Amino acid sequence: MEIAAAAAMGKFIGAGLAAIGSGAAAIGVGNVAGNFLAGALRNPSAAGSQTATLFIGLAFAEALGIFSFLVALLLMFAV
Repeated sequence: MEIAAAAAMGKFIGAGLAAIGSGAAAIGVGNVAGNFLAGALRNPSAAGSQTATLFIGLAFAEALGIFSFLVALLLMFAV
């Protein structure tokens, strides 16, 4: 019975460590948006042409957060 309890504990610890990626993705989204805002305030005429790049950067950062959340769920319920 101790082996099963240790396996369950390890599964939840691994899921918690994988969920750290969601917090890191939030930091990444804030970094992307903050840098865009800083650049747009320095040169407002170029901000319109950089909006697509902003959305691509936000999408990549959010995708990494979703992937880490998916890994955490797989560790908790599928393994």
